[in-house]
Amino acid sequence: MGKKVLFINQEIIPYVPDSEMSLMGSLIPQKMQETGFEIRTFMPKWGTINERRGQLHEVIRLSGMNLIIDDTDHPLIIKVASIPQSRIQVYFIDNEDYFQKRKTTVDELGDEYPDNGERAIFFARGVLETVKKLRWTPDIIHCQGWMSAVIPFYVKTAYHDEPQFANTKVITSLFCEQPKGDFGTKFKQCIEFREGKIELLSKYKENFDYIELGKFAIDYSDAIIETSKKVNTDLINYSKEIKKPILKHPSKDKITEKYTDFYNRILEG
Repeated sequence: MGKKVLFINQEIIPYVPDSEMSLMGSLIPQKMQETGFEIRTFMPKWGTINERRGQLHEVIRLSGMNLIIDDTDHPLIIKVASIPQSRIQVYFIDNEDYFQKRKTTVDELGDEYPDNGERAIFFARGVLETVKKLRWTPDIIHCQGWMSAVIPFYVKTAYHDEPQFANTKVITSLFCEQPKGDFGTKFKQCIEFREGKIELLSKYKENFDYIELGKFAIDYSDAIIETSKKVNTDLINYSKEIKKPILKHPSKDKITEKYTDFYNRILEG
């Protein structure tokens, strides 16, 4: 039986335009599935995604939960579709406040959404709660994109006692595409959930910018992937300082071999 990998992606083609992140969001799950891993894939249901063209439909049995963020109930909606070329099934995390009628990082004027931090928190909890409902136990969780940066923290704290995540390894891919602003002072109070206490964030700046968010993800991950030479050098150096295993993203013909070896090394470690 192949090992199970949960991919938590910010962007996946063909649902969003081509970018380094969206191309990798599609390619890596496909390569890992072809080599024998059992996979599940999640991404946000950005408001720019055409549901009819992408053939998305709601999964009623997984929807309906309310997640409380900043003392407000936010209904969780789960949709699903299959990538035509690879037949990989993608689960979409949706919510009227955070995703519907809204773009990814920035709005129509190019301004970053002030609640991007809360959106990432909702996305993280929505994914983990849905995986629990699926009764699926991942050996590895692979996070791709800043939108998934809260996942490592929750897996190692708030969800650590859940049988499905107790032994899960977390890998974070670092990209050069990052928000330029910060997530505001409310990010810390909004993220607190179960054992994910606000005190655990005392080492980070009050205003979480993408460097702090990157360090936060690195601290709670078991390993890091450097996706290109343009990844922020401060984050790569930080990963080395705290001795996290790092994989430099290989050439396309070596992806299957290098990622498989890296996954196995982390699982054995």
